[in-house]
Amino acid sequence: MPRITLPDGSTRDFDSAVTPYDVAADIGAGLAKAAIGARINGKLSDLSTVITEDSEIGIVTSKPRDDEGRKDMLFLVRHSAAHVMAEAIQRVIPGVQLVYGPPLETGFYYDMAVPENRPLSSTDFERIEAEIDSIIKEDRPFTRVDSSIADGMAKLESEGSKYKLDNAQRAIDAGSDALSWYVTGTPGEHWEDLCRGPHVPSTGRIGAVKVMSLASSFWHGDENSDRLTRVYGIAFPSKKELDKHIDLLEEAKARDHRVIGKKMGLFHIDDMVGQGLILWTPKGSVVRTELQNFISEELRKQGYEQVYTPHIGKLDLFRTSGHFPYYQDSQYPPIIDRDAIQLLADEGCSCAELSNKLEQGDIEGYLLKPMNCPFHIRIFKSQPHSYRDLPVRLAEFGTVYRWEQSGELNGLTRVRGFTQDDAHLFCTEEQIADEMIGCLSIVTKIFNTLGMENFRVRVGLRDPDSDKYVGESDNWDKAEQACKDAAATLGKPFDAEPGEAAFYGPKIDFIVKDVIGREWQLGTVQVDYNLPERFDLSYIGADNTTHRPVMIHRAPFGSMERFVGVLIEHFEGAFPLWLSPDQVRVLPISEKSAEYANKVHRALKDAGIRASIDDSNDRIQARIRIAAGEKIPYMAVVGPRDAEGENVSVRARGVQRDLGAMSLDEFVSAMAKERDTRGAFTLLESMVPAGASAS
Repeated sequence: MPRITLPDGSTRDFDSAVTPYDVAADIGAGLAKAAIGARINGKLSDLSTVITEDSEIGIVTSKPRDDEGRKDMLFLVRHSAAHVMAEAIQRVIPGVQLVYGPPLETGFYYDMAVPENRPLSSTDFERIEAEIDSIIKEDRPFTRVDSSIADGMAKLESEGSKYKLDNAQRAIDAGSDALSWYVTGTPGEHWEDLCRGPHVPSTGRIGAVKVMSLASSFWHGDENSDRLTRVYGIAFPSKKELDKHIDLLEEAKARDHRVIGKKMGLFHIDDMVGQGLILWTPKGSVVRTELQNFISEELRKQGYEQVYTPHIGKLDLFRTSGHFPYYQDSQYPPIIDRDAIQLLADEGCSCAELSNKLEQGDIEGYLLKPMNCPFHIRIFKSQPHSYRDLPVRLAEFGTVYRWEQSGELNGLTRVRGFTQDDAHLFCTEEQIADEMIGCLSIVTKIFNTLGMENFRVRVGLRDPDSDKYVGESDNWDKAEQACKDAAATLGKPFDAEPGEAAFYGPKIDFIVKDVIGREWQLGTVQVDYNLPERFDLSYIGADNTTHRPVMIHRAPFGSMERFVGVLIEHFEGAFPLWLSPDQVRVLPISEKSAEYANKVHRALKDAGIRASIDDSNDRIQARIRIAAGEKIPYMAVVGPRDAEGENVSVRARGVQRDLGAMSLDEFVSAMAKERDTRGAFTLLESMVPAGASAS
């Protein structure tokens, strides 16, 4: 006689075992109709799961009311769509062997072994999608069939799929005491796949599916193993949502920072230098420098001091901080002294023995720094401090290095070497609240200035069930409360998410939504009681005894590379004037106006405006199109009449809006004002009539 507790705290008692569908029907016919799955005691489950004990249940519907419900809904839809796509592909290409097909945040994929004589290509997508549509229209039920280990393995052996046998064995090794299949259809006319689930009730509840792309993959990610074909897809509960998503993907493609960055000449990635290592061109350096200057102004106002640290440090530094060896998978290999390597080689030391000696500290070496914080800690510790000195705020645009897998690299947004606008504050417990608020004010100032005001706040807490976190529980409690209190001052709702903390402390992350609705994790602020303990930091308090400072890590931009990549896509390369590498293009109508065009150019340059001149032989309309294509904010077109009156004819970027003539002095002054106010004043908006659009 299970008692069911619902998300609102209400309870319902049942006389016998029930399913989530029974619970939904008991609540109301509308909920039962919309239901596609459930969370039972926190675990996402099928709607048909039998419940025999008291349980907490949340019904997942096709039209969820919150973000968590939407995540669950999309998981169920996309997991089920992966099965349907796999069946459709087997209809189109008989002999395809299935490997595994998980759902993703961005869709789903299925890895499969395709017959050598019948490769899968994008030309097959239309036929596959037609089969998918047919399967969805059939509205066949998803039915879970459980099997004992012995019976299940015997079934798989008879079918002869080494991939499914391997999947089953891995499930057994992970502790599974049974195997399960999901069957669509009825006995005698059905399709099935080894799977843990869960799934939607029937294929008709999937909605709409589109096959997106193909890629090569390897069994278990091992390049020496079987080469597989990975088929990516996307699914939504309705065609309207799918069409909207496809439109957003097209918009995202048009905004791809890798394409725009190359076209605008902002950065370069060179195979000879190394993938994931960015070469900033002169134009890209302008954007980066302007951002650094902007935040440096804010840091000076808040009393930060600039420091510089080397790109490598001794392994002992990172052993003390905890970064090595615990996070060595995401770090470059240690650099070891040549003489030490030679001595070990002469002794017949194996690679495994060398790795153990490094981890245990028997061998010293150096590491490309994955973090700046240990260096700043040693600067703080290099001299004694009194409570009167605190807070000490150390800032650095420090470049760090992480070993990212080649398949994860992505232009500027996922790299192997990146520069953080990093700072570390050393303060007393009583100063934490004010310092956190100061850190958050810098982040919000950046977002407001750049027009990125659509963001949410996430407070990352430790996962009580994980052992990756270091430090005393009491200190964690205080640090987490400090983060929550600081986040509350922003006046925005925030999500507290267990498991999102750094290994040494909780943090506040800013998740920014760009103009087409994509989310990016950018600025971060972290409270840390642990590293001061690990490095034995201290200051002399008012009572003339030693005390332990608290450390705050903050990086408003996060990574300069990632931030610029996001900005390129957010603005589609059309940066505000203060960030634009080329701010004004001077365009003489003909050779007769060349002398005056040079005068306009000099006047702008003398005012510190980044201006260029295009006096090529192309027609003026062609040169205007070129400037517009380069996304230059303003064009100053000059002809004989402009020269006579010391004027310029101004055009604005984007819609080639003709703003008319204005005096040269007025134009130069307006450009300087728009630059200095970082867009708080814009010439375009000041000249647009009331009620008209400035876009």
